[in-house]
Amino acid sequence: MDPVCLVMGAGAGIGGSVGKRFAQGGYHAVLCRRSDDQGLQRLVQDIEAEGGAASGFLLNAAEENSIEERIDAVEKEIGPIEVAVFNLGAQIGDRHLADTSYKAFELGWRLATFALFRFASAIMPRMEARGHGTLLVTSPTAAVRGNAGQHSHAAAMGGRRMLCQSLNAEFGPKGIHVANILIDGAVDAPDTLGKLLGPEEFQELRRTRGLENDGLILPERVAETYFHIAGQHRSTWTHELDLRSFSDRPWWNH
Repeated sequence: MDPVCLVMGAGAGIGGSVGKRFAQGGYHAVLCRRSDDQGLQRLVQDIEAEGGAASGFLLNAAEENSIEERIDAVEKEIGPIEVAVFNLGAQIGDRHLADTSYKAFELGWRLATFALFRFASAIMPRMEARGHGTLLVTSPTAAVRGNAGQHSHAAAMGGRRMLCQSLNAEFGPKGIHVANILIDGAVDAPDTLGKLLGPEEFQELRRTRGLENDGLILPERVAETYFHIAGQHRSTWTHELDLRSFSDRPWWNH
């Protein structure tokens, strides 16, 4: 039985690329995303065409018990989850305080922070019982720097980062590796940045900064980092790191 890598938020960018990389490394990739079943099944088929093992499920993380039931089903029907990747976004757009409703603010928290809490609550006891496991969490720049128009996003992602630190403090000594990966820059991903900017503006950004310019973060290169972290010896675990293009200023120099 192959070890299982569960990816929550397996879109066409970082999440899908991480799933592919772990499948290439001998894991059964379990890919969960909120919508676009056709795209999800294409991703599964691409992995299988390369000789890997994968399963895909649509999942709305905001729904009660959706995360918990999926984790339970994976453990029973596919195998023990050795690596859990939490890659859910929670971007509601650039909004002034007056334009951010209570409902919108709370949705950011539910997706960015509460969903991770639920994810960890369902999976960490299983990893603890086995004495090992890895939880990899994706965070944006908003987790370390709040900007105007990002009230919901920054508050929620800052909470995500602190939750990772608390999980590490509790479960690291028990042999479970928790790492927070900060994506500090624009990602060359059509279903995240592409949707936010629109197709024309996204393609122009790729033309001027991406492609051979290497000015956009490439999801397949990010996936290599996730795979490396999951294989680290516990004497040298990484608990937090940030990734950005060579041409971008880091968040702490802005």
